[in-house]
Amino acid sequence: MAGARRLRRADHALFARIAATRWPGAEPVLPRLSRAADHGVLWFGTAAAVAALGGSRGRRAALRGLGSLALASATANTAGKGAFRRARPVLDAVPVIRHLTRQPITSSFPSGHTASAAAFACGVAMESPRWGAALAPVAWSVAFSRIYTGAHYPSDVLAGAALGLGAALVVRRLAPPRARGTHPAPPPAEAPALPAGAGLYVVVNPASGAQQFGDPVQQLATVLPEARVALADTPAGPGAGPLPELLDTAAREAARHGGALGVCGGDGTVAAAAEAALRHGVPLAVLPGGTFNHFATDLGVESIAEAGEAVTHGSAVAVDVGRLRPREPAGPPALFLNTFSLGVYPELVRRREHFPPPFRGPLGTVAAVLRVMRTAQPISARINGRRREVWLLFAGSGAYHSVGIAPVRRDNLADGVLDVRIARAGDFARARLLATALAGGLARTRLYAAGRLRRIVVSGLPEGTRMAYDGEVVPAPTAFELDKLERALTVYRPARS
Repeated sequence: MAGARRLRRADHALFARIAATRWPGAEPVLPRLSRAADHGVLWFGTAAAVAALGGSRGRRAALRGLGSLALASATANTAGKGAFRRARPVLDAVPVIRHLTRQPITSSFPSGHTASAAAFACGVAMESPRWGAALAPVAWSVAFSRIYTGAHYPSDVLAGAALGLGAALVVRRLAPPRARGTHPAPPPAEAPALPAGAGLYVVVNPASGAQQFGDPVQQLATVLPEARVALADTPAGPGAGPLPELLDTAAREAARHGGALGVCGGDGTVAAAAEAALRHGVPLAVLPGGTFNHFATDLGVESIAEAGEAVTHGSAVAVDVGRLRPREPAGPPALFLNTFSLGVYPELVRRREHFPPPFRGPLGTVAAVLRVMRTAQPISARINGRRREVWLLFAGSGAYHSVGIAPVRRDNLADGVLDVRIARAGDFARARLLATALAGGLARTRLYAAGRLRRIVVSGLPEGTRMAYDGEVVPAPTAFELDKLERALTVYRPARS
């Protein structure tokens, strides 16, 4: 008790000292900055700017920052303020010119503004250190403004900062950031150099978010002015035609003119383009334009400008393609460049897609994980001849590095293996899997098995089971085989020293 009283006296003394100190230049700035951060308005505007100016990494940083902010704000303003009923500071010692126009009336502890500022800045920094460094002074100023204006005691602000950092770390655990500086090492392949994009036939899928942060057609006109560009139809309006037909036509024209097929969209769009490129025997140019762009990032293509550089110089590599061959009922094979899964992941993807495009990143992933872990049920299947009850069957096209519950990246897109992971059902399996995943120990639980295989056969699936590959969720055959087409696809990629 004596220690608590001493801390409280020190807290009040520091508040009084700040109130009594003149801060030249702060009076016209800090109260306005504090008001700008109300309801996260400042950070939503900042996220839009980071996304627009920072390329694909900036978009991921903005989404991570908003996801962290949402978690911190919800925690601070519900559990935090509900548990600590602390009165706001008395404003007698604070100069009137600093007072906020509308004084807050909720509990003083912890500072929700500080929690949101710290969470957003830390979340952004985890994806993009440069943007994080640029935002750190702004976040610090918002935090200090809460003391300066008399809205909070210093301890409220310190607690809010710690809460914000914790929220960013939780989001990082659930949705690890993309690693930079580690690139795949597939073998080089021959592809035509197409100066200014002459001979490149590009299909843009606006429905995948390709126009969310800038017009890809304008960017293409700048980077590859002689490329031929067509926009696919979307639910919002007609384009040049349905996506599958446009991809097939563009690939056929590219083959006829000795050129290449280009695609701007998310991973599902890129996988559909890979099928068309293989069917017509042409190289593929991947122009990042979706929410995540996993394949483009693992390939080492972060922007349309980088893809344009590779196309112009004819720099390309050969990569593996994952293949699903249906057995019951029989049907054409489906190709995937990233991942295939059964079980909870298709349901996670389906729920995440209910969010508007800007919130399908870390925020949507966190919300979907929490919902799926409450409601999902295991499925029964025969895997390589052995009957199993599983929560998840995952197969990656190539060996993945993982952090927590998510595959993070691949170092090689032409290693010839499927990265197979199975989460088995069992007593309290749902809680045990989530707890060990959040603790970073998923590989050590008895409910989880992993291996690198060249082929896997699944049969006996219940009718109506859904599967996901490269972000697309569709009905699964009751029996199928997974394998790989090794080094089958030629893809443009900038030369690396």
